[in-house]
Amino acid sequence: MTWLDLPADTGFGLTNLPYGIFSSGAADLPRTGVAIGDHVLDLAALTGDPVHATGSLNAFMAQGPESWAALRAQLTAWLTDPAHQERVTGHLLPRAGVTMRLPIEVADYVDFYSSQDHAENLGRMFRPGSPALTPNWKHLPIGYHGRAGTVQVSGTPVTRPHGQRKAPDDVAPTFGPSRRLDIEAEVGFVVGVPSALGTAVTVRDFPSYVFGVCLVNDWSARDLQAWEYVPLGPFLGKSFLTSVSPWVVPLAALATARVAAPARDVALLPYLEDAGEPWGLDLSLEVRLNGAVVSRPPFGRMYWTAAQQLAHMTVNGASLRTGDLFASGTVSGPEPDQRGSLIELSWNGAEPLKLPDGSTRSFLENGDQVTITAFAPAADGTRISFGEVTGRVVGK
Repeated sequence: MTWLDLPADTGFGLTNLPYGIFSSGAADLPRTGVAIGDHVLDLAALTGDPVHATGSLNAFMAQGPESWAALRAQLTAWLTDPAHQERVTGHLLPRAGVTMRLPIEVADYVDFYSSQDHAENLGRMFRPGSPALTPNWKHLPIGYHGRAGTVQVSGTPVTRPHGQRKAPDDVAPTFGPSRRLDIEAEVGFVVGVPSALGTAVTVRDFPSYVFGVCLVNDWSARDLQAWEYVPLGPFLGKSFLTSVSPWVVPLAALATARVAAPARDVALLPYLEDAGEPWGLDLSLEVRLNGAVVSRPPFGRMYWTAAQQLAHMTVNGASLRTGDLFASGTVSGPEPDQRGSLIELSWNGAEPLKLPDGSTRSFLENGDQVTITAFAPAADGTRISFGEVTGRVVGK
């Protein structure tokens, strides 16, 4: 129990304690905070530790799991023992009154493609008459390197990207704004501890390297991507903006949410075998378009787990850096209202999505706002909130 008066089912209770970077005024320096109820606990001021005054979580994350666990235990003690109430209260700020910043300095960014439901949906759209999954899909977590510099915090405007587009009936490509701007509801994983070049990270070692989890919207220009991605993969259609939530939920908060991955019908190579290390996560996502719920994707169905993604990402000897971000890929379920992208929700425009105001959408229009939220089960029977990642489309 905490001496704080927390809102019922806040999502930001003692079982969560997510980290973020905030400032509380125009001249205020960004620093580390912890969300608790409707407040932010100013760690830099409370602890006096310069690691929390850097304007990024990177320096603290680089200290590793022992430091992560020690601070989490200290936070729990501060917020449960009334002896600390007077000291701590002076460093609690209303969450509604602070400005949230990008929580990490992003070193590298990798996006995966790990939902079988999503992959099969796109396969049926674009390869009718052929197997929905490519031959390699159940053998390895497919991914690609994104652009770290365009990873931005929730609330950053989504400027409609420009590039080359070529519709099937066009003789030649044209240049202009994307006409098929889309979302991708994803879950991101933040690396805290670096690894040496030439050293692979095993599935078992996942919690020794990964600090926490956030929400991701990996915006996608489907028309730009369709023209450019053969044979090397996504480029301008994906690199213009990736939005992340401001709060990073520690991996330690998600022990109750761990579940086994779906049953696999293709044998895994040994470095991907995870039978004894289940790192599926029972997260419930919700996607809102202009305030209306359009999808509730279930993360627990993801075929490839984050531990397997990390193992595959490093099996060739690629090194990790503090601040690396890797994302799950679009989260989709088997039902139409569980699809995590508009290209699926509208079936590539053939079945436009109907909104409560009477309008329809196949892809995003200028002025549209998308918000993704998520919850996980907590050990005390409450829920763990991941906050939200949101963005509004602006024209150019």
